[in-house]
Amino acid sequence: MSVSLIQKYNVPGPRYTSYPTVPYWEEDLFSADLWKKTFLKSFKESNETEGISLYIHLPFCESLCTFCGCNKRITKRHDVEDPYILAVLKEWNIYCDLLPEKPIIKEIHLGGGTPTFFDPKNLEALINGIFLRATKAKDHEFSFEGHPNNTTRTHLQTLYNLGFRRVSFGVQDYSEKVQKAIHREQSFHNVAKVTFWAKEIGYTSVGHDLIFGLPFQTIEDVIDTIDKTKSLLPDRLAFYSYAHVPWIKGNGQRGFKDEDVPKDDAKRQLYEEGKKRLAEHNYHEIGMDHFALETDSMFESFQKQKLHRNFMGYTSSKTKLMIGLGVSSISDSWYSFAQNEKTIEEYYDRLEKNELPVFRGHILTEEDLIIRKHILNLMCQFTTSWEAKEDFFPEIPEIKEQLHEMETDGLIKISSNSITVTEKGKPFVRNICMAFDLRLKRNAPQTQLFSMTV
Repeated sequence: MSVSLIQKYNVPGPRYTSYPTVPYWEEDLFSADLWKKTFLKSFKESNETEGISLYIHLPFCESLCTFCGCNKRITKRHDVEDPYILAVLKEWNIYCDLLPEKPIIKEIHLGGGTPTFFDPKNLEALINGIFLRATKAKDHEFSFEGHPNNTTRTHLQTLYNLGFRRVSFGVQDYSEKVQKAIHREQSFHNVAKVTFWAKEIGYTSVGHDLIFGLPFQTIEDVIDTIDKTKSLLPDRLAFYSYAHVPWIKGNGQRGFKDEDVPKDDAKRQLYEEGKKRLAEHNYHEIGMDHFALETDSMFESFQKQKLHRNFMGYTSSKTKLMIGLGVSSISDSWYSFAQNEKTIEEYYDRLEKNELPVFRGHILTEEDLIIRKHILNLMCQFTTSWEAKEDFFPEIPEIKEQLHEMETDGLIKISSNSITVTEKGKPFVRNICMAFDLRLKRNAPQTQLFSMTV
């Protein structure tokens, strides 16, 4: 990857887990009543044919990882578990009271925070409570995130017995210096232990999350981490770019100096070397930041053009309706987005009033729906087209003109009715999507809202 391309395209840009992105939601046009109307519309259209998805946010962590941008509450007190589980189940029951029939759940993802902060019995109570008023889809896919330092075999066995078959473990990097800087010290032994337990129990997809661009990280660190990862043979990997946004996330990302973080060409070299090493180990690049073995469902989904992206990240299948439960969770009805209260106290207070705890959101316009489809196509399949009349919009010629330079640089191929990302262009897919982001173009931010694309 040439230095000139990095310098040209290394600009702040969204990761496009949604369109419009959260800073461009029209919150003044949103209301809880409109959210109810749109999620009920989506539910009626899709529950019987494809089911629904649940994202459940479990925010507690025993210590702060300084690379993390998630909503979390740091505590060593585990008496917070019971009231939180009860609150999430109360929120679920409020939703169920509104639904005209029993929901069919195709996907569940437990995210955090640290889901394995919770005692296995409490996680069991949570999932059993959900299914008191729901049924499992035959082809369901349930997953959770585990911390290698506190995931027990009982966690894995309990969730497996409840139907979970996919687990991802946060690894980040095996360098002791890097781990100390990001306050995430965990041994290769701990990662190996939980990985082997998951495989022995029968999980069909074990994932590891790695990060490049961390403070003090070197090419040797990346190679060592990926080689150690290969020895454990996870089914899929996330290889994320570290988003250094301390102006948004506050002091949590100030455990090191700015000059300790690799930038520009140095950071891109970490990615290039890591990507090369993953290819040598038979991992295929899937979408943005993700890699999978050919035996993993994500690879199969990518091949069949069924890969989907939402606030849970990449998923192997799509449901029109995703309900987010728990503090700060974001729901997606396809026609609208809604986010829950961001503090536990406000979340509890709204539930005490028997209200859905949403505090902001966005109702998608017809234009939003078209743009969203193109961005999803690019993020999931590296190509999009406007052959169908309903996929065309007036700004297409302007977008093609804007992307001409990227075509000259060999990042994309443009035809009369399509755009395809080249192998060389995959690292710049966020930049390519930005050309379609009409809301961003019409109202450029005055301050930096997003992490750098490179």
